[in-house]
This record gives sequence, C-alpha cells and structure tokens, in this order.
Amino acid sequence: MKKIIHTKEAPAPIGPYNQAVLAGDTLYISGQIALDPVTGELNLNSIEEETTQVMQNLEAILKAAGMSFDHVIKSSIFISDMNNFGKINEVYGRYFAEDNAPARETVEVANLPKFVNVEISMIAGR
Repeated sequence: MKKIIHTKEAPAPIGPYNQAVLAGDTLYISGQIALDPVTGELNLNSIEEETTQVMQNLEAILKAAGMSFDHVIKSSIFISDMNNFGKINEVYGRYFAEDNAPARETVEVANLPKFVNVEISMIAGR
C-alpha cells in the first residue's frame, strides 16, 4: 500500500506527481528544485544557495515522513553543467556523514524544469 507524503514546508508539485510516496518502509522523493516553499520563487542567487534550497526542500519532505538524511539510501543528482559539480557536492556533503552517505549518481543533463541548475531526488528507508 502506498501513502502520499505532502508538506507545506516544501514546494508544491508543478505537475501530475506528489512530493513523495511511502511504499511500505521505502520513501520515494520526487526531484526537488530550488523553489522557496513560502514565496514560490526560485532561489538562483548562486549554485551554493540553489543547492542549499534543494536540500532544505528534501529535508522537509523527509521530516514529513518521519525520516531524516540518515535514512537516505540513494540520491540522484541532475545538473545542467558538470563544471558546478564541486560546489554542488560541497553543499550536498554537509547533509551526510561520510560513513553513512547514500549511494548516488550525478548526471549532467541538457535541461531541467524551470531551467534550474540542479535537481535532486532521493530514496529513503527505515
């Protein structure tokens, strides 16, 4: 059985999908971009601020499901320019202990929703 996870602490979906779906003990979080959940505006001031907003959105969804970054099993990072990898990785790394970090892939793509620079999705489990 699946349970839809939704929180006002993260941006509302901009299409026919949900913020996350809990299936048993596994949480599937949709890709998050740097939308501020309060203003609905994109936070594109710098790649560091953009990535921080993405991680804050993911954290809010994890909390809504009763989880934290410690529960993340796998992350998928999509970026529009691999030259930003180092800065994105630095911000991303602040949210995980190295000995408990999830599996991950980082992929450069031609474009992302709303022409942002980074989108991250996650799978977490209890």
